[in-house]
Amino acid sequence: MCSTTASSGCRWDGTPARPRHRPRALRVAADSPSQLLRAAQPSRCRDCGNRIDWYTRTTQHPISLHPHEVTAAAFPAPCRWHVSSGIAHPAHDGTPWCRIPHTTLCPAHPNNEPVTPQLAELRRHLALCTRRMLDTGAFTPQPADPAPTQPAAMCRPARPVVQLLYCRYLAQHPVEDIRCVAQTRLRHRCAHPVLTPDTPAGTWTLMSATPSHGQLALPASEMAVYNLNQLPYAEQLRWRAQRCPLHAAAPHVADLALAEWEVFDPLLHHSHMYPRLPTAIRHRGRHM
Repeated sequence: MCSTTASSGCRWDGTPARPRHRPRALRVAADSPSQLLRAAQPSRCRDCGNRIDWYTRTTQHPISLHPHEVTAAAFPAPCRWHVSSGIAHPAHDGTPWCRIPHTTLCPAHPNNEPVTPQLAELRRHLALCTRRMLDTGAFTPQPADPAPTQPAAMCRPARPVVQLLYCRYLAQHPVEDIRCVAQTRLRHRCAHPVLTPDTPAGTWTLMSATPSHGQLALPASEMAVYNLNQLPYAEQLRWRAQRCPLHAAAPHVADLALAEWEVFDPLLHHSHMYPRLPTAIRHRGRHM
């Protein structure tokens, strides 16, 4: 007996069913402002486990959007986003459809703002999916990032502060482990590091923790910063794009991941501030 129910093409948790045919290779248009391939960006929310799509936007930080379009008239105007040429914009483009930020729908975070019935129903649906994944063991909430612990022998920051293009960023990995985000010919992410032996490296420097005038004073007056400002402008752009020298010379190659830089805020990221240089060796039981 055959079922007459039409398939939606997605599983109960929102995961798209795999097509039987081999998908076509994606390419970045020559006039696209973003080098990021859209097919490589689906992910899962670390708090609720539901599917999200990461998009670049005009500001520094990327944004996670609900993977499906919704009726624009059923949702408040401040919640409406649209995507144009791979870039997410916080406004409605006049079409009957829009995208919604996942933070507005995430059942793991309370929403104190007034919601429409459609928004409440969508949040309820995502909460039900989260409960199913928890019951089946398909999802385990990830704890918040713990405070980094450093070995007693060497102060090597797990998330160093990097200064390039006269801005400070918090890296996601140690300097030597920052990996290229470009796509290889085999459609995998490049395994080469951004820092290579044949390219100029930065220098670890003690800099003021509060460079801007008028900021609140912090306990640490100086902190270790991996300074790239002395490198040529092209090299700093390569670091900012998070590409190895090989893929930096090929701007037409697409990216498979977002650049993992986070704008450094001394008040929010105070746990990643170190008053000693990584090259300084500390001996146990000795006081200088």
